[in-house]
Amino acid sequence: MALGTQKSDRNTGSDAALARSAGAGFALSLLVGVAVAVSLGVYARVHDPAGRPLLTLGFSGTLPMKAWLTTAATLLLLVQLTTALWMWGRLPGAGRAPAWAAPLHRWSGTVAFVLTLPVAFHCIWALGFASNEARTLVHSLVGCVFYGAYAAKMLGLRTRRLPGWALPVLGSAVLLSLVVLWLSASLWFFTRPDIPKY
Repeated sequence: MALGTQKSDRNTGSDAALARSAGAGFALSLLVGVAVAVSLGVYARVHDPAGRPLLTLGFSGTLPMKAWLTTAATLLLLVQLTTALWMWGRLPGAGRAPAWAAPLHRWSGTVAFVLTLPVAFHCIWALGFASNEARTLVHSLVGCVFYGAYAAKMLGLRTRRLPGWALPVLGSAVLLSLVVLWLSASLWFFTRPDIPKY
């Protein structure tokens, strides 16, 4: 009897160690995410904005470039949300996810992230951290949060034994922050009649 109890105590001890390890991995992911977000915000705030575009990627100006690239990235993150729900068995009526869902999930996220880079570069380099009105303040803050959340999610993906809720929370933070970025800039752009759309 004592032998069985001793084995049970060892299992409980190893379970506690795994839980601590998972908690430490999640905490480290969050810490790195916060460091990325704060670093971007501080840099954007303290450097002198160039006030001119560096590139427009064939668009008539930076506003159309930023609006369309952010819209494309947001649509791709909706693909990510759909495939994530499907892979986790949470997409109502969809059944089991096919083998192509995981690569589609990864590549749609990768392409979405790459599409945001010229936008972020222009925002940080040319405009800096804008706080002159509520819309631009929210946009600047959430832009920093987006890259912090992305960094935390990427680290979380590589952390062993993360709590089951951690990746959905980190992925949701990435998605929600990009949606807020789209609402605070791209939607504003598309609803302005005085700005060329391409």
